[in-house]
Amino acid sequence: MKDKNTTLLKTLLRSTSQWNIYKYSKDKKKRGRVVGNAIGFGILHLLLICFCVATTIGYGRMGVIDAAPILCALVLSLLSFIFTLFKTNGYLFNFKEYDMLMSLPYQPKEIAAAKFLYMYCHSLPMYAEISFSIMVVYGVYKQPSFIIYPIWILLSVIVPVIPMVVAAFLGFIIAKISSGFRKKNIIQTVLLFVLVIGAFALQIMSQNMINPENVDILLENIVEKTQQIGDMYMPAKWFSNAIVSIRILDIILLFSVTISVFEFVMLMVGASYRKINSALQAHATSKKYEMTSLKKNSIYRAIVFKEYKRFLGSSIYMVNAGLGEILSIILGIVTLIFGFDNIMSTIMKGAPVTTNMLYPAIPLIVYFLIGMVATTAISPSLEGKNYWIVQSLPIEKKVLYQGKMLFNMCLTVPPTIFAILCIGISAHASVLSIILFIILGIVLCAFSTTWGCVCGVKHLRLDWENEIEIVKQSAAVTIYLLPNMFVTMGLVFLTVFLGTFMNANLIVAVLTVIYLFLSILSYCKVLSLVKKN
Repeated sequence: MKDKNTTLLKTLLRSTSQWNIYKYSKDKKKRGRVVGNAIGFGILHLLLICFCVATTIGYGRMGVIDAAPILCALVLSLLSFIFTLFKTNGYLFNFKEYDMLMSLPYQPKEIAAAKFLYMYCHSLPMYAEISFSIMVVYGVYKQPSFIIYPIWILLSVIVPVIPMVVAAFLGFIIAKISSGFRKKNIIQTVLLFVLVIGAFALQIMSQNMINPENVDILLENIVEKTQQIGDMYMPAKWFSNAIVSIRILDIILLFSVTISVFEFVMLMVGASYRKINSALQAHATSKKYEMTSLKKNSIYRAIVFKEYKRFLGSSIYMVNAGLGEILSIILGIVTLIFGFDNIMSTIMKGAPVTTNMLYPAIPLIVYFLIGMVATTAISPSLEGKNYWIVQSLPIEKKVLYQGKMLFNMCLTVPPTIFAILCIGISAHASVLSIILFIILGIVLCAFSTTWGCVCGVKHLRLDWENEIEIVKQSAAVTIYLLPNMFVTMGLVFLTVFLGTFMNANLIVAVLTVIYLFLSILSYCKVLSLVKKN
């Protein structure tokens, strides 16, 4: 890379460096936010490291430690592909600083390459810790020669590039297709939904293909499937051969193919870079405009409509906040078609769990999909530099945030009711049980809404440069997500256990009262936070 390209990449990294913010900022809130982000992501990274270490130890105990390099390459490739696919629109295309960057003396290809490498550098620490944790366990069991370690480290830096480039190319195709439509963001979101749901379908199919009877058979099947995929995915095979057999030819192939694919895709992207970004940032106007009389609406309806338009205006926002709703609807339809008993027997794989024991967990299973992301944890910070406009509106802040909460309820309650109805009917639950399930589902949506708003207001961040920083990487989303996810998972297991000796309706009623109380507390906390801001 030329010096000016290196300068551009360094500038992009320094301008968003959390360390620079902590080091030079005098704002205590910003410094505290950096510390909070570091703690939250540190916990996530620690869990990821523990998973990699535990899996590799399982490989070692089974005597198949030679498959660990393939595992490492596949994990790095899968994560880099998924993260890049979701980040492409916002980092590579349709980013805020587009006009400023394009005015600089750089070719479109150079700017595209710098933005791609910016994504890569942001994710590199996570890839490094995954690779290092697997390498350490591999070294303990295999005890290879010293030369293996620098080769492993060097190739681990290269392995994520090809799947990132492929994901960026898919993002390029999605952006190119959607740029020709009037509703660009909706088209992008639909295409991303198709890819994500397809990935979920492949995961479910692969789980059914494994179908283990015990842990040993499960590990054997995982190893077998990993080796089969590694044989088909050549970069993983080259990585494994370079580590296990020290094949110089495979090292050269991995480097040369990676560089060639990167240059080819950046050349393709650069050729249409200006055109696609200009089309994505353009705003279409209606050709059939008609003058009509103005209608007076309530303030809440206006705020909900504003939130709705903001929701549709960002494909990243729509995918992250709307994926759970889509999946819950699909779950309800699939359950209604194939039957609750058949699906549960497939998932439980012969475990001694009856349908009656699973009844109290039905609303929690639906909530696990819908409640993992709340728009109220995101939307306050999405105001960004336009926050002063919101501040100057002749309405109370309380009303503004009530409107934001109302939008999240409108988004989550209908799919919750639909999914619970479908699952309840398929499970042959009584009318009273279904009604109680629905009430608990609505209360859970209320808790998600209010707790998300607490996180969104308390950890408000307006100085962002890219929506991805708020939608996927903000302290508000992390603090909302982690306790909510783990508590919900724990409650699913707890309710199934309690269902062995307690009435399901009683369990649901108790959970409803508890979550209603938590929702009221969270709502009161929102009102107190709004007064301080």
